[in-house]
Amino acid sequence: MASRLHALEAEGQAVWLDFLDRAFLAEGGLTRLIEEDGVTGVTSNPSIFEKAIGHGGDYDEAISALVRQGEPSITEIYEQLAIADIQTAADALRPVFERLDGADGFASIEVSPFLANSTEGTIDEARRLWAAVDRPNLMVKVPGTPAGVPAVRALTAEGINVNITLLFAIDMYKAVAEAFVAGLEDRVARGEDVSRIASVASFFVSRIDSRIDDAIDARVKAGDAEAEALLALRGKVAIANAKLAYQYYLELIASGRWRALAAKGARPQRLLWASTGTKDPAYSDVLYVETLIGRDTINTMPLKTIEAFREHGVARPSLTADIAGERMVLSEAERLGLDLASVTAALVTEGVDKFSEAAEALFGAIAKSRAAILGEQPAPRSALPEQRKAR
Repeated sequence: MASRLHALEAEGQAVWLDFLDRAFLAEGGLTRLIEEDGVTGVTSNPSIFEKAIGHGGDYDEAISALVRQGEPSITEIYEQLAIADIQTAADALRPVFERLDGADGFASIEVSPFLANSTEGTIDEARRLWAAVDRPNLMVKVPGTPAGVPAVRALTAEGINVNITLLFAIDMYKAVAEAFVAGLEDRVARGEDVSRIASVASFFVSRIDSRIDDAIDARVKAGDAEAEALLALRGKVAIANAKLAYQYYLELIASGRWRALAAKGARPQRLLWASTGTKDPAYSDVLYVETLIGRDTINTMPLKTIEAFREHGVARPSLTADIAGERMVLSEAERLGLDLASVTAALVTEGVDKFSEAAEALFGAIAKSRAAILGEQPAPRSALPEQRKAR
């Protein structure tokens, strides 16, 4: 019996895995998901690597080998470990990449979160990671911050595949979509090929509902006169926000500007739904999959969500359903003072901080392992590592 996840592919949506670690790769976990469930991509971030490398002993042997080769820095050790895992994932996905003629089959690695507010730092590190991983089916993740936007244009113009992460607001999504288009136009103006460049815009979902729902619950508990109207919006604002972002995508690819690029072989920057694991147990565990199914999109899911959809998910086109109703949801949220703009702005900052904290914890764990191998005392966290200065 075919996996239910294949039904998403029939609706034009790709499934990516939002998880990565060495043991999972070595045991064939990713290969099984590719072969049995039709998974066509992998995303990683500092939090994922912190869980993989910073806990347990799966990387001890590799860390020991690196240290004994020449006492590399903490950052160098981390990058060697992460690059090796991404290369393994990219190689597992290479048959997908070849079968789909470069339209999918990507593995993503993220630039340091300490560079989120540095355009030049982000560009330099993205170039370095692109060269170090050395796989055509790599995507380099760049944060959706004001500093990240010009980096997207520059990297796209250089022919580097970019995954823009931490997108919460439609306005910022529009900015990175514009940067991608402009980067392609820069290449066309130089007479360079645009047909092999891929990009995704990672638009986060469930974190918005978590924040909005908390605000709703607090006001209802306090006896707000609009309690009934507020409760009617629980679990709906993030989905409405994502659906309207997709409406902009449809407008963009229908524009004359995009058609001119498509005539040169350009592929559109797909929207990728991120943060799609359900956090509120009151909601379906596949809520942020079933409600966001549409063509030319990706849903990157944690393993738990993949397993849930495999068990009981239903695939039906939903991304363009009841757009008028979704506009009303956002209008009502504004009327009730839920302030989506402030929520999305705060979530970007918190997302960068969360990844930075994960990176610091990871560097600390590596430093401890390195010191033990060398018979030294580990350096204090305040001394780890130099990239922090770029924040």
